[in-house]
Amino acid sequence: MITRLLSRTFIKSEVSSYRSLKKNLTRVDYKVISICVIVALSVTCERYFNDYRFLGSMLQSLELLKFSQAYDAVMLTHVDAELYRLLYWATVVILFFFVVPCVFIVFVLKEKLTDYGLGFSGALKDYQLVILMLAIMLPIIIYFSGTKGFLATYPFYKPEEDENLYPNFFIWESFYFMQFVALEFFFRGFVLHGTKERFGFYAIFVMMIPYCMIHFDKPMMETIAAIIAGIILGIMSLRSKSIWMGVFMHCCVALTMDLCVLYRKGMLL
Repeated sequence: MITRLLSRTFIKSEVSSYRSLKKNLTRVDYKVISICVIVALSVTCERYFNDYRFLGSMLQSLELLKFSQAYDAVMLTHVDAELYRLLYWATVVILFFFVVPCVFIVFVLKEKLTDYGLGFSGALKDYQLVILMLAIMLPIIIYFSGTKGFLATYPFYKPEEDENLYPNFFIWESFYFMQFVALEFFFRGFVLHGTKERFGFYAIFVMMIPYCMIHFDKPMMETIAAIIAGIILGIMSLRSKSIWMGVFMHCCVALTMDLCVLYRKGMLL
């Protein structure tokens, strides 16, 4: 199925890419240049600012003592400091991977967000492939959810044994899902659909490189898996012109991970 999708997408995109390249061979493509610069800046800012300590050190270096003290009180000593640190991380992802490119598309490029994968038309085009992938992945996740590494990592927000899951866990999951929307929009929307007129089918692989790189602080196998997932999700988005199946798959996998671990810890009973 994946091979068939790959070949169909390749042939259609190659025709479009060849025509576009032939037409614009001598023209400087400022749109692609600007998108690449925005991508580099957004990935850089997300990488540094996603560590709450980086912003804290900036506040100290600027001698904004009142802001620095208030920030430290929220992030370090508050009773819900763990939740706030995670919400801060998710907000940084949403800011640089969603808000920044949206502003650039609407106010600089003056184009529609639906042209960058946010439309729902055609979103279910490859639903069979998504079902197949989930059918393979979810049993594996359920099986490995009992391992020490899995139990130590997930969920990112770790409720205390006697803590009610509402509201903190639900607040965290809401932000967690929103950052998946931002992630998919940035790579399978902004990067992919913003460069496809120039690169055609190969825009998938242009997008896949920075997507792989944001996983460099993860285990090696997860980073390698991100390469494969980036290509498959890129093909789906290029065919359907929508990011929502990718969002759905990410959310299903993440929720399954978290619920399995909570169940094994006896927190869902």
